[in-house]
Order: sequence, then structure tokens, then C-alpha cells
Amino acid sequence: MDILSRMEELILLSVWKLQEEAYGLQIRTHLSELLNHELSVGAVYVPLKRLKKRGYLASWDSEPTDERGGRSKRFFKLTEKGVGALQQVHNVQQSAWSGLPDLGLGWKPVHS
Repeated sequence: MDILSRMEELILLSVWKLQEEAYGLQIRTHLSELLNHELSVGAVYVPLKRLKKRGYLASWDSEPTDERGGRSKRFFKLTEKGVGALQQVHNVQQSAWSGLPDLGLGWKPVHS
């Protein structure tokens, strides 16, 4: 079983959420807002490259634009394997969170 790291999971979820706007800067911005913490470029681009290499993401480059100084944007989308990885991590998390005893700390997980 190939388990995703938490950051890999969040990146795949961000790509899914952003859909046609899923390119590096937008993914990084979305995650920084979600985590309430500014992420470094490497914190996003290194896992993106690894996820693509493992077959969880596909990518393509846009046409170069003047606004980007003639550079392209690299867009990402989930592959079927990426969707399967997210389903797997979701199932594992549900199993891990189910049936937890009350620790008496005034907090219980919400069951969906």
C-alpha cells in the first residue's frame, strides 16, 4: 500500500478543488490560506513533482503569456490513480477515527 503524506494529500485535494485553476502558484496560495501559514515554494513544488512521477497527477503547460514575461504556467489535474489514492487515505482516516474512546477532554470527533 502506497500511503500519501499529509502534504501530498492536501496538494491532491487542492488540485481537485481548484480544477482548471490548479497551477503551482494557485495551489500554494490555496494551501497557505487553508493552513494559515505561508508555504515555501519548495514545500509545494517538490511534492507536486513527486506526485506526478508516481502517477497521481498529470500536467501540461499553458501557452506563454506576456503578463508572465513569456513564460508558461504548468497546470495539474488528478489522474485515476490520484483519485484512488485519495479514496484510500480517506478510508484509512475514517477507520482510524472511528470508535475512539472519550478521553474526557471535552472534544469528540464528528462522524460524517
